[in-house]
Amino acid sequence: MKVEEAPNPLAEGLHDYRVADPAVMVIFGATGDLSGRKLLPALYNLAKQRSLPAGFAVVGTGRDDLTDQAFRKHAADKIHEFSRTQPIDDRVLAALLDSLTYVKVEFSKLEDFKTLAAKLQELDNTRLIPGNRIFYCATPPTTYELIAVQLQAAGLNTSPGFRRIVIEKPFGLDLKSARALTETLHKVFPEDSVYRIDHYLGKETVQNILAFRFANAIFEPVWNTNLIDSVQITVAEDIGLENRGSYYDRTGALRDIVQNHGLQLVALVAMEPPLAFEATAVRDEKVKVLRAIRPLIGEDIEQSTVRGQYAKGWVLGEQVGGYREEPDVAPESPTETFAALRLFIDNWRWAGVPFYIRAGKRLPKRITEIRIQFKRPPHLTFGREAMKEVDPNALTLRIQPEEGISLKFGAKVPSAGLRIRSVTMDFQYMTSFLVEAPEAYERLLLDCMIGDPTLFTRADEVEAAWMFIDPIEESWRNGRPPLGTYPAGMWGPPAAAQLLQADGREWHRP
Repeated sequence: MKVEEAPNPLAEGLHDYRVADPAVMVIFGATGDLSGRKLLPALYNLAKQRSLPAGFAVVGTGRDDLTDQAFRKHAADKIHEFSRTQPIDDRVLAALLDSLTYVKVEFSKLEDFKTLAAKLQELDNTRLIPGNRIFYCATPPTTYELIAVQLQAAGLNTSPGFRRIVIEKPFGLDLKSARALTETLHKVFPEDSVYRIDHYLGKETVQNILAFRFANAIFEPVWNTNLIDSVQITVAEDIGLENRGSYYDRTGALRDIVQNHGLQLVALVAMEPPLAFEATAVRDEKVKVLRAIRPLIGEDIEQSTVRGQYAKGWVLGEQVGGYREEPDVAPESPTETFAALRLFIDNWRWAGVPFYIRAGKRLPKRITEIRIQFKRPPHLTFGREAMKEVDPNALTLRIQPEEGISLKFGAKVPSAGLRIRSVTMDFQYMTSFLVEAPEAYERLLLDCMIGDPTLFTRADEVEAAWMFIDPIEESWRNGRPPLGTYPAGMWGPPAAAQLLQADGREWHRP
């Protein structure tokens, strides 16, 4: 007779504890905004959680001529300002700062990359690192190819250990440039060493889309065209350009948000169950969804897309200027700050179900959510009068800022008569788990160190997304449909509401 072993309480939670091999992380653009706000605080929090491997080291690079001590002071200041965990643990911070060094690197100078190579070899010897390298490009996208080429020229893409390069979105500005970027990167690094980071995929609540669907047997049977009426995805920001005028004016909302964040959320909502939660299986299913999206061409683009630009208005009680008044924006700029579109996924699960995406700046509030709208009951058992206050069932997945899930359903109002009213059952991550969710970059940096690319974007995902977006972008640049305007603080131009009204629906008001 087999005797079952009692669970070991000391082992509780160890299945979640992942250890990375010793490595050197090189941050290109280490004194920039991304590094200061996200990367350095994320590394501190990983160190506080004891998730960084022994011997781990960081080499910051940039055009500034800094000493190691000056860079460490810069890092300490940023960690104090932006770390999600406060107060700062001085012992943890001191240990992390001790692992930081700095090398001045001009991307156009091969000699600087050779100096970097010498520094990395020195760290290998002193910290017993077996040649493992992570090159993080916290730099403008236009520099990615040059950095990769220089790494190859300096022999930094080969070493006894692993070599990985991390690049931030956007991955190109269209299909052609995305393919050119991939081709250049593949000359230097194999695909499994290229980590395209979309920080949305590192958010706990985005990952919980998959947990919600595939860890609960009650939802997957209704997750299809038989019971779902439509899906709405909102990615709204109340802020303006935040000193990114020169970049944003070349990009716009469609390429900045919809092509990556928006379509990634569509893929996670619509994908088939993967065989396992591992990189190849998950990303294969996401690619299938992206390739199944019905192309928008010709008149379809004018009927199914909306573009808008914010004008002067009021946001959160403060008067703000219009887009064309922003610094580094052309006075007659046609760039959209709001994009909305209707798309269909041509497969058995989603046939006929419209997916609506809207994304924009200077909207009434900052919120990202996915709303699954279910169909109405086929028969009004209680009569129209009793059901007049009942909305269709809806499931809302809130990604930020108040992470959670809410379910709307009909319930009888306590009274002598029979009256049904919509009520909401609400779940909030913070109140349920009593812990603050880690920053997306903490999860993604650790995944990169371990070598788990599940939450990173593969080359064929990028290409499939651009194949859908490129015809829309070309039509918009040719003025079809025309650019609408909306006062800052409103939910986009009037055409956005009309897009759903034409289908007998309306946008959910968060």
